[in-house]
Amino acid sequence: MREIIFDTETTGFDPKNGDRMVEIGCIEMVNRVLTGRTFHAYFNPQRAMPPEAEAVHGLSDAFLADKPLFSELAQELLDFIEGSPMVAHNAGFDFNFINAELALCGFAEVSRDRMVDTVALAKVRHPGAKLSLDALCTRYGIDRSHRTKHGALLDAELLAQVYVELRGGRQIGLELAAETAEIVTEIKVLVRKDRIYRQPRSYAATAEELAAHAEFLKSVDAPLWGT
Repeated sequence: MREIIFDTETTGFDPKNGDRMVEIGCIEMVNRVLTGRTFHAYFNPQRAMPPEAEAVHGLSDAFLADKPLFSELAQELLDFIEGSPMVAHNAGFDFNFINAELALCGFAEVSRDRMVDTVALAKVRHPGAKLSLDALCTRYGIDRSHRTKHGALLDAELLAQVYVELRGGRQIGLELAAETAEIVTEIKVLVRKDRIYRQPRSYAATAEELAAHAEFLKSVDAPLWGT
């Protein structure tokens, strides 16, 4: 099954108040395995970046000034996500911004039927626990030491690892079994290839040993092995 793990960065909290999306990072996953395909872009929001938002993601007006408008890359984004389920942390927030940007360009919205919210998954799996991306990375031992600020593609990469854990984790035992089978097969091949052939040894009893055995049987009453 193909799924898109994604994250966005914005100028604020609500597109209805004029906030815009300034970054999106999408990662393709098939059968819960990363394929290496990504879509990542920055956008010029055509408005000033509030200081509090810049403090979160570090994207300044100067950095975004020469970036394309969302409308210039909208079709490329839609071609990448296709009809796949879309996984995000607090996914309703990200869907609001994607659909607001698509509406401004005259494109149809992405159906919320495709939305998978990892916050909702985490609430079921860890009721009462902290559900931030940082908290879940800590819970599952996922290294986030390189995350000094929020970034859409980086956060999507971390979320992909969290998502796999929330869905039950990888069946590592099966992977090890497969690797062990390969190693054993290689060893068998090497043994067959390098084995030195020797003539079978003869273990027949000598005449003296047969005579001694016959003498011994005389001392045993009705021996079974003597008939």
